[in-house]
Amino acid sequence: MGWRLIPLYRHVIVRAMQTKPAKRPQHRSPPPQQVRIIGGMWKRTPLPVLDALGLRPTPDRVRETVFNWIKHLVDADWDQLDCLDLFAGSGALGFEAASRGAASVTMVDSHPAVIRQLEQNKSKLKADNIRLLRADAISSARDLALRGQRYDLIFLDPPYQQEFLSQALPLCKGLLKEGGLVYAESGLPLPFGVLQRPEWLDGWDCIRSDKAGMVHYQLLQLHKNSAS
Repeated sequence: MGWRLIPLYRHVIVRAMQTKPAKRPQHRSPPPQQVRIIGGMWKRTPLPVLDALGLRPTPDRVRETVFNWIKHLVDADWDQLDCLDLFAGSGALGFEAASRGAASVTMVDSHPAVIRQLEQNKSKLKADNIRLLRADAISSARDLALRGQRYDLIFLDPPYQQEFLSQALPLCKGLLKEGGLVYAESGLPLPFGVLQRPEWLDGWDCIRSDKAGMVHYQLLQLHKNSAS
């Protein structure tokens, strides 16, 4: 009978191997989303960003290009610039300006959780040149203009395809100092080249523009005598 046991045992062993429970994959939490400052006194410093609310930090490559543009246009005199980051979100643009020595940076966002994260990052950097406002961007722009606040550089990086740029850009006329600049980021190129330019672009020149993936970014300046 012994010769009959060999295939039987083989069958049992094979069956056991087939039914052995597979190892469960170990799911690790993804690393926290973060943004890294590119230049200035906090260069290479990582800052956490909320992985919520659809926050979309401006890519490193885009920020590097834009801040090089600005550097050449202002002759590197960052300590003379008052900046407004109207749709702050991750704070990538505002913190970058502050790192390079901007005289002041005002960041505006309406989400409490976002403001709390920005406050933590500001505290981490001991960034005394940053002011945070929890407010609606459009309402805040109107209020700041009425109070006579003026800025050398305004960042507009709102959620794409929600027409915030068409609302915010006309308000920037009343917020800019003479010769000031506006950085505008969008999912589509701003329609400067069309025959019938939309009314909300009246008075603006596009002095620099580029594209990285799906991100279109532009540096704008008012025509002379166009400020309201």
